[in-house]
Amino acid sequence: MLGATQPVPNPVAYFLHQSPWWVHRGETLGNHFVELVVPFFIFLGRRMCVLHGALQILFQVILIISGNLSFLNWLTMVPSVACFDDATLGFLFPSGPGGLKYRVLKMQEEAARGALAPLRYGCVVRRAVHLALAALVAWLSVPVVLNLLSPTQIMNTSFNPLRIVNTYGAFGSITKERTEVILQGTAAPNASSPDAVWEDYEFKCKPGDPGRRPCLISPYHYRLDWLMWFAAFQTYEHNEWIIHLAGKLLANDASALSLLAVNPFKGRAPPRWLRGEHYRYKFSRPGGPHAAAGKWWLRKRIGPYFPPVSLRDLEDYFRSREWPHPAVDVD
Repeated sequence: MLGATQPVPNPVAYFLHQSPWWVHRGETLGNHFVELVVPFFIFLGRRMCVLHGALQILFQVILIISGNLSFLNWLTMVPSVACFDDATLGFLFPSGPGGLKYRVLKMQEEAARGALAPLRYGCVVRRAVHLALAALVAWLSVPVVLNLLSPTQIMNTSFNPLRIVNTYGAFGSITKERTEVILQGTAAPNASSPDAVWEDYEFKCKPGDPGRRPCLISPYHYRLDWLMWFAAFQTYEHNEWIIHLAGKLLANDASALSLLAVNPFKGRAPPRWLRGEHYRYKFSRPGGPHAAAGKWWLRKRIGPYFPPVSLRDLEDYFRSREWPHPAVDVD
């Protein structure tokens, strides 16, 4: 389980994260077994194929319970349904005369009694096309497999102009620590003043306020919250969109604010300055003093993520990227 370092933890992740070390070792071993060994069960006969489907679906259900990984795990379960044949799923349907199961059996018996029709020209051509496509995909997959085996593996990359095959990964690696970018605004005229009061913007699901319980949204997906998780790994220079978002918030843009849970300047003039602060987060210990005080998270400031900016500061930045300069929403 990814626990505290996954993109958007849920309440169950809080408790799973506290599991003993041997539980996490078992999780890692189980993950490798299901992903590297179990897929070959498909080729080992009917019973092993059914076992493959059951293990894959069970594995995805565990992941769904342990975190908000959007719709990825739900979609992954769909192909596994094909591992269950009629004999396996027959108990789900009535078997009496006139029932669905009875009608299917009759159709299968009639098909078995009929003679096999000779292959037509169109069928032969279709099979030839299928074999040619399979050979093409196998040939184009050679660099993909070599990349998979490489110690410097590249994620989310295509290896041919047609993009028929590629490497994909929701995230190629997971850090051992969780960092967050916290957006803060102030109405103070001088951002450098020690008297400036900085107020946090809260996102709908990602960690922010240490006292807020982790959300439960799977299979729904808050894309902005997910992107903020990625942005915390790098700098704002690698994620220019976050400066674009800052400009929108400085202008009190309604569409941008609709993506957030809490606007500290609601009902007031928009902030004069906005900055990004970099924090390190970790779960509080159940039963500990912080948890007793209602805190799910502990956080410690690392430093600035991007310096205080105003709408005037961003004029040249927006112009150089041909972004429309935000207009202040007076509502």
